[in-house]
Amino acid sequence: MVLLVVDMQKALTGDAALYDRDRLMNRIARLIEAARKNNVEVIYFQHDAGSGSGFSAGDEAFEIADQVAPGGDDKVFAKSINSCFGNREFTTYMNSLEDKRLMVVGLQTNWCIDATVKSAFERGFSVIVPDGTNSTFDNDYMSAETTCRYYNDEIWPDCFADCVTFDEALAMIGR
Repeated sequence: MVLLVVDMQKALTGDAALYDRDRLMNRIARLIEAARKNNVEVIYFQHDAGSGSGFSAGDEAFEIADQVAPGGDDKVFAKSINSCFGNREFTTYMNSLEDKRLMVVGLQTNWCIDATVKSAFERGFSVIVPDGTNSTFDNDYMSAETTCRYYNDEIWPDCFADCVTFDEALAMIGR
């Protein structure tokens, strides 16, 4: 299994408007800790909006939040599109692994998490999405809470991903 931590960057995690931010940060930090303790690989992604955007390599906003920061052995990739599988180096690496289980956590539910979940599913990975480990912001059509519930309860289960409780996710990492 691989724990994939997507776009947990300072610009996004530092925004008080992020839905259920404290729970999100705590749960992802706990999953990362459990993964490292149980020799489960942790891979990070950072979204790069391009030079001059303020959200690109070298910008403080681009850096991963301290509470969930990479450790010495963790791989870190960058992407410029929503799906992590748009990064060819990552895709090649994932295809080389025998264990095709991918636990996906991070930001934003309706953008990069959704695109990555569906791309992983289409490539034959067994996708796991733990409860309370992805989030987003309010948009013009629905609240962030409704958006999260819509994807986690309606779109992904029984089709694109196994949406599991947080305790189930911890147990999976512990195996």
